[in-house]
Amino acid sequence: MGALSHIKVLDLSRVLAGPWASQILADLGAEVIKVERPGVGDDTRSWGPPFLCDTNGEETAESAYFLCTNRGKKSVCIDMKSEQGQETIRQLADECDVVLENFKVGGAAKFGIDYATLSARNPKLVYCSITGFGQNGPYKDRPGYDFLVQAMGGLMSVTGVPDGAPGAGPQKVGVALTDIMTGLYATIGIQAALAERERSGLGQFVDLALLDVTAATLANQASNYLVGGMVPTRMGNAHPNIVPYQSFVAADGHLIVAVGNDAQFSRFVEALGVSELAQDVRFDSNQSRVANRESLVPLLQRPMLERSKNEWLQILEAAQVPAGPINSVDEVFAEPQIQARGMQVEMAHSLNPHLQLVGNPIKLSRTPVQYDRPPPTLGQHTDEVLESLKSS
Repeated sequence: MGALSHIKVLDLSRVLAGPWASQILADLGAEVIKVERPGVGDDTRSWGPPFLCDTNGEETAESAYFLCTNRGKKSVCIDMKSEQGQETIRQLADECDVVLENFKVGGAAKFGIDYATLSARNPKLVYCSITGFGQNGPYKDRPGYDFLVQAMGGLMSVTGVPDGAPGAGPQKVGVALTDIMTGLYATIGIQAALAERERSGLGQFVDLALLDVTAATLANQASNYLVGGMVPTRMGNAHPNIVPYQSFVAADGHLIVAVGNDAQFSRFVEALGVSELAQDVRFDSNQSRVANRESLVPLLQRPMLERSKNEWLQILEAAQVPAGPINSVDEVFAEPQIQARGMQVEMAHSLNPHLQLVGNPIKLSRTPVQYDRPPPTLGQHTDEVLESLKSS
């Protein structure tokens, strides 16, 4: 039995942030009913190529994007624009612990499936709404998308090559990180509300905004401004508060060195053959190294050019200096550690019995994640779910 096998979720969300949250809940054992538009489904079903190929090598209608965030769910097609469809959703919500949606502010109320309506029928309901900008404030009615909010939330201002260097300019993160982080925060908020319900017997409204999450996850960069008055800028692969904590160029390419304290710095410069730098007053503490970054980094880069990436990685591992390769995605899944941790899983999809997906990183000792329900085809469980509703 999964850790959340006693929880039933009605997922009215689409694209990524909401489905990411509901997939985590499903991975942890919750029963998740995903409501989709008849004939169309979740927007991401058409976001390809690539698409899943069947056993004959022929492309199906299942996009890789949809497959990455919808395992563990039951797909039910309901026309929520119709009165009958809206009443069906209300009846499903009566039997659920959680409702998750990402309509624009006020959108759910137009269909009579908002928190006020559903909680009046089911006071124990935990209702999570994900929007771009939240339920209040001057931007609440604006549509919100990950790329847009990465820019507005400051993330792009600290991501990319610094001004004055080749290729300078702000960059988005290579995955829809704001959506994913919002899905994670939504999962935390939902579980907190469920835990509190054990005491009060009542559900509550959980309000998640992409912009809020982006601001929250600026972490030390935000604190550098709020505490120190420093407005962070793009630094490429360097770190604003730690030196050396960046990429270096070896004889055959790049690698990462992440020195986190003075002892590691001493071991690093000894491995490079420039141990005298550890006694230099300009570099003998992290504070000094940050102040003298421009002088230090070239002194470290010079010896790095004398060996290959793999040679340095072996040397630095032996010296207990944190370092690693910059892997491509195929190299990530070839890593023995990723394989040992079960981060690539196979599921028997109805169109291909060998569907490969990324595993869940949560490792629970007594109630581990079970991969027993592959991402559904459109409307795969409509009859099953609606028939059970009639009989209840």
